[in-house]
Amino acid sequence: MTKHKIGIIGGGGYTAGELLRLLVNHPAVEITHVQSESQQGKALYEVHTDLIGETELRFAGADAGAMKGLSAVFLCMGHGRSRTWVENNPLPAETVIIDLSTDYRLDDGWVYGLPEINREATRGARRIANPGCFATAIQLGLLPLVNAGLAQGEVHINGMTGSTGAGQQPLPTTHFSWRNANVSVYKAFSHQHLQEIGRNVRLLGRPDARGINFLPLRGPFARGIFVTTYAATDKSEAELRQLFHDFYATAAFTHVTEQNPDLKQVVNTNKGLVFVEKHDDKVLVISLIDNLLKGASGQAVQNMNLALGLAEDAGLNLKAGVF
Repeated sequence: MTKHKIGIIGGGGYTAGELLRLLVNHPAVEITHVQSESQQGKALYEVHTDLIGETELRFAGADAGAMKGLSAVFLCMGHGRSRTWVENNPLPAETVIIDLSTDYRLDDGWVYGLPEINREATRGARRIANPGCFATAIQLGLLPLVNAGLAQGEVHINGMTGSTGAGQQPLPTTHFSWRNANVSVYKAFSHQHLQEIGRNVRLLGRPDARGINFLPLRGPFARGIFVTTYAATDKSEAELRQLFHDFYATAAFTHVTEQNPDLKQVVNTNKGLVFVEKHDDKVLVISLIDNLLKGASGQAVQNMNLALGLAEDAGLNLKAGVF
């Protein structure tokens, strides 16, 4: 079987490392070009040490000729750099471009790559904006309510993320001695992912994104996002659970669980777990993902599979390490 040739731009960071880990054993693709100006010439395994024994490929520089013949290109650069790269490196219209930054998430010319609501639009798409990690986790819990005409008033969301959500560049708030055994709030009510969430809730019928209140927290762990969402409703718990089961009936990776979940159930997988229960007049939804997989690279591979006409779960059947 002829394999699709794949390129990665910005290959030195966390999301690129996870893409490489997934794609190096993907049954239908071959990684042929990984670009990193800072790591040019090094073997991939010298930077992503988990790849030793998996590939002998080396990081390339900005070689436009290496882009020829690629079926898909993943952009793993910092926010604000993808748009510049696309403008300066025109690719054939048939090449799939999947951007993992914020640059195109509000762009109507790009498909917003959350398969739970845009699977059909992603099939055969050639320009895909991968959702943000917090945006993915929050929307898995929120969008079924909005789609059913619920959660029209105040919605309260708390979400805790691991340190890898801040990227590979060392920061004071990702330093082990600060992060370990510590919790802090940041960007209260103003997190950048609220913009893409607001756009999607309006598309699903909520007239105004105001009133969606989000408090992000930094957690004392490396991977994962754990979100709680609550809002007033007169629906029964049975009705609410059925609503979520129906919404995710055909989802490849998002599952409604009847047991109160914990983060280890999704870490190192492309799964999203959702749990629903009723407390007096409020619905509580717990949603959780791995921020680097379902929140980034895993979802990007899921989108690539859809765009190239492959099995949606190809290369993504991963088991969590729960012990």
